Amino acid sequence: MSSPTRALISACIITLNEADRIEACLASLAFCDELVVVDSGSSDATRELASAKGARVLVRDFGGYRTQKQFAVDSAQHDWVLCLDADERVTPALRAAIEAARDSGFAVAAGYRFARATEYFGAFLRHGNAYPDRVMRLFDRRRGGWRGEREIHEHASVDGVVATLAADLEHHAYRSLSDQIGRLDRYAGLMAEHQHARGRRAHLWNIVLNPFWRFVRGYLLRLGFLDGWRGLIYAYVEANYVRQKFIRLWLLNRGQKP
Repeated sequence: MSSPTRALISACIITLNEADRIEACLASLAFCDELVVVDSGSSDATRELASAKGARVLVRDFGGYRTQKQFAVDSAQHDWVLCLDADERVTPALRAAIEAARDSGFAVAAGYRFARATEYFGAFLRHGNAYPDRVMRLFDRRRGGWRGEREIHEHASVDGVVATLAADLEHHAYRSLSDQIGRLDRYAGLMAEHQHARGRRAHLWNIVLNPFWRFVRGYLLRLGFLDGWRGLIYAYVEANYVRQKFIRLWLLNRGQKP
């Protein structure tokens, strides 16, 4: 009986000023058949470093996270795509799982999800809202992609079965606490604008109760406290993101600029 034809994989990454992280990201993708980097105008050496790693670098103005990622997928040469952010790394275990699925011709599913482990102040979070944080990043673009209207907290979807690979994707999300707070502040503004544009209403009780629930769910119900002081800080910062989002939405509902 003949073995399945080996599928080819294009790795797709979007970047902006990721010179300190892009090399490690691309090195973890060395098993892929193509590396596609879509850069939105970096002022550092991101593009040069990516090219030196063998990536095909495209420059495109940033139009939103979902739009930029879909452009990268559309620009790939191969139909099976593996989408990463520059702060993510494929672990050896995940690489082995992906290669095993590829060797079978990706016969099981149209897309594959896997857990994402976030590094936080020198250790990986293994509980709470941070983990397992399963994401579907490996898929057949003929059957899916980065769909929908939401440009923030975007996700890919496929028409067909989605299988789970039993290995982690490493996420080196934040360079510092200030980086995390600043990034979540931007996300809160984008999410509030998105929800306001679609008629979502915020109430004062949302500002009080929703952050409280996010903290309780992550720190207590999902055992975030088992990550020690890192789990506590992460849960508090995440709850504050929810608070900022609803404050901005409440103001937008009343014709005020946050």
